[in-house]
Amino acid sequence: MADLQIAEFTDPGCPFAWSAEPMRRRLDWLYGEQLDWRLRMVGLSESPREYEEKGFTPERQAASFRRLAHEHHMPIDTSPRPRMAATVPACRAVVAVRRHLPDRERALLRALRILHFSGRLLDEPATIRAAAERVGIDSEQLEQWLAESETEEILRRDLELARHPIPRALALSHKLAETDDGRRYSCPSYEIERVSDGIRLAVPGFQPLAAYEVAIANLCPEAERHAEPEDVEEVLAWAGEPLATAEVAAVCAIELEDARQRLGRVAEEEHVGFDGLWQRDHRIGA
Repeated sequence: MADLQIAEFTDPGCPFAWSAEPMRRRLDWLYGEQLDWRLRMVGLSESPREYEEKGFTPERQAASFRRLAHEHHMPIDTSPRPRMAATVPACRAVVAVRRHLPDRERALLRALRILHFSGRLLDEPATIRAAAERVGIDSEQLEQWLAESETEEILRRDLELARHPIPRALALSHKLAETDDGRRYSCPSYEIERVSDGIRLAVPGFQPLAAYEVAIANLCPEAERHAEPEDVEEVLAWAGEPLATAEVAAVCAIELEDARQRLGRVAEEEHVGFDGLWQRDHRIGA
């Protein structure tokens, strides 16, 4: 059993959490089974009205997406959506899968993000069904799980935890989000706990990779860092799902342009926004 458990506070609709995926992938590669990841949903919005009341429009969202795509290089369709979309319905789907198919929870979160950042509306039932089918989950079964009271209880527990950051996180209040009742975790935020004695550190908000590594080193100085991957094909095989150019570059610790060039030789790209998602081209070497 891993001695370090990471509670990852996140949301399928958050562009910052999506932009931080390269760093999470790098940590996962470096430390592997020494880290036990646990997803916790933040729930950015219960309804589109919450965005409208704050003056956040599809045009402002598109501008934000363009800026983040330019700064962090994750694939995002930056055209304005027809309307703002709530994120809690997608959070509920992630929690439902956590209850019944925990090994598919992160895969569903990934599929929801890909559809959302490809231009689909995250709160549309059709989007949630499409995400489920993309990762081999029966969409009709998922609809039944969504209606279960236990699913709602767990979702509300996640949202409550997100709105009560631990004191160590409150010391970095500028990395938290304001709510009507105080502060909540922004996405992504990590609570990293050493299971053997319960000591827990907080790394709230979008942080550089070094911040996470320092926290891991302080809690588990004996943790071993795995060797760098030999090539981009090894990374794609390890992930078992399509990866963005920026994710492959981060895991390999190489420049973005170098990663894209190497990927172009061995993988196929699904275009999203200015970039795309890569999977191994099985025709090569056949």
